[in-house]
Amino acid sequence: MVSPGFFLICMLHSLVAITSGALMMFYREEIYVFSHGLDHASKILGSTPHDQLLIQTSDSFSGLLLFAIGFLLFMVAFVKDREFHGFFARGCVLLHIAMAIWRIYFERKVEVLGHDWLRQLIGDIVLGLSWVFFLVFSWREKYD
Repeated sequence: MVSPGFFLICMLHSLVAITSGALMMFYREEIYVFSHGLDHASKILGSTPHDQLLIQTSDSFSGLLLFAIGFLLFMVAFVKDREFHGFFARGCVLLHIAMAIWRIYFERKVEVLGHDWLRQLIGDIVLGLSWVFFLVFSWREKYD
């Protein structure tokens, strides 16, 4: 029996990733101002034209990668193999743990992003917990 929870979690994560990636590619200045404020956004966007071009290119590629991950999650949502669901969910938990560690040890030390890392860390924890809850639910379903 295929779990509808896996499909739902994949679709929700896919929606978040595709939306975030598209916003990063096409509306990065507006997103920076909205999320960091006008003062920090001007620092993040770079001071010289060369820096601005490098940052814009990096953000566009990061957004494209996030969009591709969202599309991959959309495709994975339709996989019917129960063992793959557990394997994929464990991998996603490890990925979110790695992102949380990255934010704690590196991102919080960046002066401009120093005030924002905690909010993003909470987001990583919540997204990771959704996979943990799926694993617990599927384990309970399997052994009950």
